[in-house]
Amino acid sequence: MVKIGNIELPDFPLLLAPMEDVSDPPFRAVCKDNGVDLMYTEFISSEGLIRDAIKSRQKLDIFDYERPIGIQIFGGDEEAMALSAKIVSVVEPDLVDINFGCPVKKVVTKGAGAGVLKDIDMMVKLTEAVVRSTSLPVTVKTRLGWDEQTKNIEEVAERLQDVGIKALSIHGRTRSQMYKGEADWTLIAKVKNNPRINIPIFGNGDIDSAQKAVDYKNRFGVDGIMIGRAAIGYPWIFSEIKYFLKHGEMPAAPDIHQRITVIKKHLHKSIEWKKGMSGIFEMRSHYANYLKGFPDIKQYRNKLVQLKTVEEIEETLSEIETKYSGLEIERIPIELINYHEKCPV
Repeated sequence: MVKIGNIELPDFPLLLAPMEDVSDPPFRAVCKDNGVDLMYTEFISSEGLIRDAIKSRQKLDIFDYERPIGIQIFGGDEEAMALSAKIVSVVEPDLVDINFGCPVKKVVTKGAGAGVLKDIDMMVKLTEAVVRSTSLPVTVKTRLGWDEQTKNIEEVAERLQDVGIKALSIHGRTRSQMYKGEADWTLIAKVKNNPRINIPIFGNGDIDSAQKAVDYKNRFGVDGIMIGRAAIGYPWIFSEIKYFLKHGEMPAAPDIHQRITVIKKHLHKSIEWKKGMSGIFEMRSHYANYLKGFPDIKQYRNKLVQLKTVEEIEETLSEIETKYSGLEIERIPIELINYHEKCPV
């Protein structure tokens, strides 16, 4: 068992990374169905939350079936972070997470996200302000450092633990790398093996298969794994990892019937959450990832992103299900998934 404060998770839990314009309630619902153990909301600007930005407030929507779930915030001002932590606590998530890892320029230039990696003292102050402002467990997601010369994650881990965080998720790249190159998990392992560290350490970066997840578990000894891009269009990644851990072999890849079932659930959850047409528009960015790898699928993808009623979309999905019934589709490598981190409000 892995504990984050009073939250109990199974051995080697699987976490869904917070991804802007992806990790909303409809997407989280299909990931939950497929075995994810802990999820986070899209990351929320502390300043946007305080000024009551509509999009920021909507990101506070959480549901009981999602639990345990954390709300992730970011910012570069102690007072704003403290106040946003109090606002977040009102909706009763299971934990509050701080983003010190977003590499996007618009966030970094405000001294937030990965921008704080340049100033460890400020990172500690911001974290302490959040810890003092809520009774909920506080966790952090960050990177190895700003660049190759400042990989200070070992010092960061100790100092953040000292001010009260209950778990740490580490993306195995620097801010300068963005999402390029291979994630370096050796430093994540050093943090985990540090005798001073007694909080759970979760690894993040490049996990695109059940085999790699189990390999990294054995090689680097992390308490669990956080998965982001590999879950986009493929929420089965979580159930596959659990199956592989238990049986030592891969389950059959989801067939077209399973895929269409999940697309339909995602669609209906999106409409329900967005209250109508905006939910249909929101789904348009997901079809390509769900249907990657199917031969001659482009005509159907193009059609799906133009349709404006649920009935038309479901009819087209049924056509796709019939056309590709019985066809085996290979799993799609992570590098082919189209996701680039964006800036929240």
